[in-house]
Amino acid sequence: MASSVVSSFQPRSSFLGDRNMFKVSTTPPSAQVGFSSKTIECKESRIGKQPIAVPSNVTIALEGQDLKVKGPLGELALTYPREVELTKEDSGFLRVKKTVETRRANQMHGLFRTLTDNMVVGVSKGFEKKLILVGVGYRATVEGKELVLNLGFSHPVKMQIPESLRVKVEENTRITVSGYDKSEIGQFAATVRKWRPPEPYKGKGVKYSDEIVRRKEGKAGKKK
Repeated sequence: MASSVVSSFQPRSSFLGDRNMFKVSTTPPSAQVGFSSKTIECKESRIGKQPIAVPSNVTIALEGQDLKVKGPLGELALTYPREVELTKEDSGFLRVKKTVETRRANQMHGLFRTLTDNMVVGVSKGFEKKLILVGVGYRATVEGKELVLNLGFSHPVKMQIPESLRVKVEENTRITVSGYDKSEIGQFAATVRKWRPPEPYKGKGVKYSDEIVRRKEGKAGKKK
């Protein structure tokens, strides 16, 4: 009799009866939700796909993923990751291309195109970064291979100037950092600014020449 009960049992879509108004659907989940397999292709970087012009006074040496650029101002080297590669066209232009279609490759594409262009421009024309000292008694001088800053501390700040950079001071408050390595120029200028960043109330400190300091209004005195 037990076997007859089991064989006569039929699965139903309702659970706990119609009285509770709660039903379980027997439709498989794959049929309820629409899944579509679609391959997402990474868009090509607008910066990365631009060619790089090489001046006549710049020499390019490419060996595998290693690049060496030599010009009248100096020499720079760069190693590319496996996601991108550098090719030299018959027209003389350099072009950075992706070797795989991944998100990281799309990121590296634009980045290394910019780094390569900075190398070519740096060894041929060079870069510069300008800073301004704002504040009473703030002064800067170059003594040999050191940049000496008077920024209101109890002692002057002395910074060693890297061999590849040139630092010039005008009117005791205007500093110009120049060279052929753009990243090193930016790092040195940022280190100088870090000693006394511009404050928002009076604007005192070390700032870039093109920097806009957002000023704040000081506390008003007590009204009588």
